[in-house]
Amino acid sequence: MSFKNLLTGSLLSVAALDAAATPAPATSPTVSFHYVEADGVKVFYREAGDPKAPTILLLHGFPTSSFMYRNLIPLLADRYHVIAPDLPGFGFTEAPDRAHYAYTFDHLAQTIGAFTDKLGLKRYAIEVFDYGAPVGWRLAVAHPERITAIVTQNGNAYVEGLSEGWNPMQKYWKEPTDANRQALRQFFTEDAIRWQYTHGTPDPLQVAPETWSLDFAQISRPGNADIQLDLILDYATNVKKYPEFQAYFRKYQPPLLAVWGKNDPFFLPPGAEAFKRDLPKAEIHFYDTGHFALETNLGEIGGEIHRFLDRAVPRQ
Repeated sequence: MSFKNLLTGSLLSVAALDAAATPAPATSPTVSFHYVEADGVKVFYREAGDPKAPTILLLHGFPTSSFMYRNLIPLLADRYHVIAPDLPGFGFTEAPDRAHYAYTFDHLAQTIGAFTDKLGLKRYAIEVFDYGAPVGWRLAVAHPERITAIVTQNGNAYVEGLSEGWNPMQKYWKEPTDANRQALRQFFTEDAIRWQYTHGTPDPLQVAPETWSLDFAQISRPGNADIQLDLILDYATNVKKYPEFQAYFRKYQPPLLAVWGKNDPFFLPPGAEAFKRDLPKAEIHFYDTGHFALETNLGEIGGEIHRFLDRAVPRQ
């Protein structure tokens, strides 16, 4: 059995177990699963809600996929059209060979921009998390007229948001040697990925084990670790672009909600508070949890997003 088939089987098994353990209410919006080619890449995405309703685009982070939004999507789809793609190199989206696809954040944004064009998304809100933030910020800078509102869940745009957890990455940015590159493979072990999910949570037993197990399976696919190392190196470009992203905030004043796990080991609370500097009307909410706040605080965060979108992007 190929590793791809093994991963696919694992995902389907987890989905079946999850459905059996927690049956969805009869009125729960149906989530459908699709592929579309965009920018030469076969992009996988989840979709739910009325296509005529206001759209929200959910952009995931490292080392996960749109699976991280599996429980949020039905909560938002009762009133919104929800689209959640997997970024190239993640989840079920194609991972082109590094010789033919440059794994940079500019390129990820280019592909997701082409994806939104292919789906005909003219206006949409974005929810960004971790790696999804620099992708979303690039979409907003390129087409500010398309962005109706922003939800950032531990999605950073300010240097004060970077913790000491970034020190090994910053060392690699400054000295991109093979030794510094190989040292970062420590972040790809199953224990390291589990730690990203459970660190800072009041009760680690609230975090479903399929989360880190599926992420570890994904990152263990042949060649994927080098894709991730390329993206870690290119993350330095995001920090350099922070002033450009901040200029977008100041000029266009998009409605923004920050829902932030305050115990995140990578993105600190000052990074959330800094949005107020450029967006005085920004709403900032902290939760006593870690990086993957949706795993422990889904109800609170989902409710806050609903209230925010109902004000910022009212249905016609």
